[in-house]
Amino acid sequence: MWISFFKLRLLCCLLAVLMVVVLVVNVAQVEYLDHETASATFIDSGGQFVSSPVIRISRNPYCGYERQILSSRERLEEDSLLAALQWQEPDVGPVPFLKSTDPSSSYFVILNSAAFFRVGSQLEVLVHVQDFQRKPKKYGGDYLQARIHSPKLQAGAVGRVVDYQNGFYKVFFTLLWPGQVKVSISLVHPSEGIRVLQYLQEKKPDRVYFKSLFRSGRISETTECNVCLPGNLPLCNFTDLYTGEPWFCFKPKKLPCSSRINHFKGGYLKGLLTATESAFFQSGVNIKMPINSSGPDWVTVIPRNIKETDSLELSQGLGTFPSGYYYKDQWRPRRFKMRQFNDPDNITECLQRKVVYFFGDSTIRQWFEYLTTFVPDLVEFNLGSPKNVGPFLAVDQKHNILLKYRCHGPPIRFTTVFSSDLRYVANELNGIVGGKNTVVAIAVWSHFSTFPLEVYIRRLRNIRRAVVQLLDRSPKTVVVIRTANVQELGPEISLFNSDWYNFQLDTILRKMFSGVGVYLVDAWEMTLAHYLPHKLHPDEVIVKNQVDMFLSFVCPLET
Repeated sequence: MWISFFKLRLLCCLLAVLMVVVLVVNVAQVEYLDHETASATFIDSGGQFVSSPVIRISRNPYCGYERQILSSRERLEEDSLLAALQWQEPDVGPVPFLKSTDPSSSYFVILNSAAFFRVGSQLEVLVHVQDFQRKPKKYGGDYLQARIHSPKLQAGAVGRVVDYQNGFYKVFFTLLWPGQVKVSISLVHPSEGIRVLQYLQEKKPDRVYFKSLFRSGRISETTECNVCLPGNLPLCNFTDLYTGEPWFCFKPKKLPCSSRINHFKGGYLKGLLTATESAFFQSGVNIKMPINSSGPDWVTVIPRNIKETDSLELSQGLGTFPSGYYYKDQWRPRRFKMRQFNDPDNITECLQRKVVYFFGDSTIRQWFEYLTTFVPDLVEFNLGSPKNVGPFLAVDQKHNILLKYRCHGPPIRFTTVFSSDLRYVANELNGIVGGKNTVVAIAVWSHFSTFPLEVYIRRLRNIRRAVVQLLDRSPKTVVVIRTANVQELGPEISLFNSDWYNFQLDTILRKMFSGVGVYLVDAWEMTLAHYLPHKLHPDEVIVKNQVDMFLSFVCPLET
């Protein structure tokens, strides 16, 4: 009996040990898969995605974002996005100004030059960068922008840049219209400047600071606010209860946190750069400067027949690059036929019996302002809102049209926003019933350019979740996302709102909303391809094309 009992105990011990071994092996395999074989999407310097394996990368410790509680899918997506945006930084030490990229010494050459090209042909351009001593550079990492254009035809399109990491870049263009087509290449920032921008993004995310006014009776105090704040001083925690979006202010000395009245931009930190670093950010020297051609900078393009041209424009998939082009100052998307809303009555007919919500920054507010200016029947109500801040409301009672604009929640660099109007887009979307007569337009990007990318990813994750829920309960709701755009740059603004920062945000936005069931207005290409100077708030002709594309999603051509 005792022998049988001993054997039974021995068997149980062996089974327990075996279970532990199996558990350890499984955990090890999961960790291996999680760290070594996660699939990611990388992006080259031209904005094109390619699939590649990635090792889990380190996160920015800012505000404890590396300790976020994420699902396995969310963490994998964030790893993929951060890996995709790792700039190909050259492995060199400190570089003196004279050895940095000089756009005036650099040059490009058209590779596959021919007597003529046909519409739809590929044009390849080789760019060779040199330093201020006219010596060839042996590494890459510069940020270039490229476009083709025909001034007489008011036509233009962007190109795809590939960095070979040896001082050479290749630019690929698709020739989309007939005529004489000119190539333009610009150096936005040298690689030496990009390294400085990376450092600021990682180590100085608070270089734009915010404040709030607290008031009770005759007592008022103003304190600094941000996504997180340094030191051990008492804080007011204004983290959103529904989205978990963090926001804090230093606690007033005499007033309670509940006495907060408003939010406003405090200002920009000064003295961020050393004298050596400042040399990499000089207007007229190395910020958005043209790179000239060493030979002809134009080609002649002849037409295809009509059937071939229609096939070229309409048979493209969702990954089409470029997504469209200008011709006679009208944007032509390559994935569908865009309508032209040249008459206010056309817009009224499209929006009749509809409620249109505009959420986001001032670049989506431009759409609201364009519509209320262009369509006389849309009457704006005076809500007493601060100028350029909102919220704003416009109504056409005769045709039952309602337009609403509201800015997104902090961080936002507006002058003064009342605390009651600090609302997050995700929460606003959750309050919309939706339906066939509901339209939503969103643009959230510009005010996130100074923060680590994890901050923006979190915001878009919350907005996307709310969009998915809205489309799930009301599938006929039209949701349109406006992308980021290029803008004018100088030495100071480059440190806060550089196109290089916004290119990263734009890439994240496109990737995170891919396959969600929303429409995309490609403001990035629509500003970069146009002949007008780059502006944060584009000129009216560009805004009109953006709104026409938006309305084409709301009221598509019947086919």
